[in-house]
Amino acid sequence: MMKKTILYIHGKGGSHLEAAQYQKSCPGYTVVGADYEVDFPWVVEGRLRAAYDAASRDSGQVVLLANSIGAYFAMDALGSCGAARALFISPVLDMERLILDMMGRAGVTEEELRTRGEIPTDFGETLSWEYLRYVREHPVRWDIPTEILYADGDHLTARQTVDAFAAARRAGLTVMEGGEHWFHTGEQLAFLDRWLRDRLGERGGEPAPASPVIST
Repeated sequence: MMKKTILYIHGKGGSHLEAAQYQKSCPGYTVVGADYEVDFPWVVEGRLRAAYDAASRDSGQVVLLANSIGAYFAMDALGSCGAARALFISPVLDMERLILDMMGRAGVTEEELRTRGEIPTDFGETLSWEYLRYVREHPVRWDIPTEILYADGDHLTARQTVDAFAAARRAGLTVMEGGEHWFHTGEQLAFLDRWLRDRLGERGGEPAPASPVIST
């Protein structure tokens, strides 16, 4: 049987070692993690492409599994990679909107950010003009078949953003009511496990059929 691989792309502050925790939920696949330590997309891009090339060299099929900002990095770096499909968990789908929202929260104008270059915030993020400029100059182009797991309590990505992305790209969307951006409780992890198994299928990785939007 031809080898099937899932390339896992972690979120902010995460680790490629998290890939191991998804192995039990992905029957028929080998799950490997993409390692990156710098959160700038122009750096992450090369590392993700190298990780994908390594995964695809000895695999007949590569599926992307990305969490939070890892989904943005995947779309920025791997849109033309030829992955079979993508599974996004609590994805950041509109990075420009997220940055502008953080600027509003911090009371920072574009002119201030352009002048100062970087501005630390009291909620732990550092705003970067170079980052915002990169996002604007490199719009996402994404047509890989995609399934999304979203929690209705997600504080980073608005439901309208997820709905618009899913509609524009005919992506499958599953919504966990009462969930959070970070799936970490027993109930949330069980929901995530069921979603992965359903999306990948229990028989050797055959995907389960899905309508463009699924709300659970």
